[in-house]
Amino acid sequence: MTYSVKELFYTLQGEGAQTGRAAVFCRFSGCNLWSGLEKDRATADCTFCDTDFIGSDGDGGGKFKTAQDLANAAKALWPTGGKPYIVCTGGEPLLQLNAPLIKALQAAGFEVAVETNGTVEAPEELDWVCVSPKIMDKMVQTTGNELKLVYPQKNVQPEDVAHLKFDHYFLQPLDEEGKDHTDSVIEYCQAHPKWRLSLQTHKIIGIP
Repeated sequence: MTYSVKELFYTLQGEGAQTGRAAVFCRFSGCNLWSGLEKDRATADCTFCDTDFIGSDGDGGGKFKTAQDLANAAKALWPTGGKPYIVCTGGEPLLQLNAPLIKALQAAGFEVAVETNGTVEAPEELDWVCVSPKIMDKMVQTTGNELKLVYPQKNVQPEDVAHLKFDHYFLQPLDEEGKDHTDSVIEYCQAHPKWRLSLQTHKIIGIP
């Protein structure tokens, strides 16, 4: 299959359990909860996305004809040393990320992580699964390494997902213009210590 990638770049993971870790980010095009067009936002299943995932014209993006082509492009971004780590995100990466690509990335030395909305089952070959739920009645991936819930949101509450089988539970303040939800997340985490605060540190320090 051909993989459509919006952007492919080297940075630090800014969120969740792997915050601060060097990583290649592979942002796949497309999502099943929003078209990415502003005219459709109000009626979408997910209305608060802050990411451009339309097309394949971003930095390092493009159409990759084979899994090996994409793995080679990702490996070229990794410097010498350390354990190569790649975060597959979107949009919804599991619309494209499949076992052949995961294996090609692993063969290139990468530990392979995914950030998914949980509406598509994650391949068992993945090394790290982070689920960020957006709508409960479409959620099928209910286990993983990390659950990262944007808070507050209307479709999913912490109590809806606290019973699921994850190693880590994070609340991340909703990035909403004119409003700062950090205090409400802090308050919730203090009252419910199963949960930990996740901040978008990449935005705070000004990296991609």
